Amino acid sequence: MSERLRMGLVGAGPWGHLFTGPMLAASPDVDFVGVWARRPEAAGELAATHEVEAFTDLDALFEACDAVTFSLPPDVQAELAGRAARAGKAVLLDKPVGLDTAQAEGLAAEIDAAGVISQVIFTNRYYDSMRTFLEEARTFDSYGGRASFFGNGCVPGTYFATPWRLQQGGLLDLGPHVLDGLDAALGTIVGITARGDAQKIVLLECEHENGRVSQASLSATSNQNGGLAVEVHGLDGNRRFDAAAFTQEQMVAEVRTAQRRIVAEFAEAVRTATPHPLDIHRGLHLQRLIDTAAAQL
Repeated sequence: MSERLRMGLVGAGPWGHLFTGPMLAASPDVDFVGVWARRPEAAGELAATHEVEAFTDLDALFEACDAVTFSLPPDVQAELAGRAARAGKAVLLDKPVGLDTAQAEGLAAEIDAAGVISQVIFTNRYYDSMRTFLEEARTFDSYGGRASFFGNGCVPGTYFATPWRLQQGGLLDLGPHVLDGLDAALGTIVGITARGDAQKIVLLECEHENGRVSQASLSATSNQNGGLAVEVHGLDGNRRFDAAAFTQEQMVAEVRTAQRRIVAEFAEAVRTATPHPLDIHRGLHLQRLIDTAAAQL
């Protein structure tokens, strides 16, 4: 492997245009090799934006790369990331890692069998403000907490209203962020109950392994530009992370930090063959919680 990681992008969806493509193009840690997509014209458009090659053969992209990342629906990502792992390529995954637990388990098994590095892009976890909050939460004497995420990704006609989001609703789209935040701040979630409608609003109650409890609410049909909020409570007050309260300048700064950090940490994990804490098994844990909650709606 060269000193700079050779990375390709599989898929050319909205996230690839807005986040993943610019992330690879701006990173000093990788060489952005090229793009492959199921629609060649979409691959060509995104590749031209970043002056990289548009591949018409997925295996050719794999051969040219050390690692790949994805901008695809979850079920397609699960299939093609497994194929990348079998080809010996490290995988930088989007969330959720599959449409359901069976797909997530299958992908985890293929990654483990191949012995390749994986990492999941839970965007909020790479923000400076989120990392500061989690450091405080680990030493804060809390007895529980709450989280929320309201957005518009499942409203027809909005930027992220892709077919899988419109079909699945907000729990699968926003649930990984909400549950990851609570789990990281309060301890591993071991029990979850859910009420509501994934196409409207979902209310969650979580039990954590250390006896703490938490609540969450989320909706991707709120028709507002929201964001993740997580807070923990104890006798000494609370600690809070709130991306929904960011100014435009704060959001731009945090996103740019996240883009640099995601790729830098992934490249380091690949170079040193060291598992990242936000790997496929983190994604699988959250997928199991989401499926448990979805079965109750």
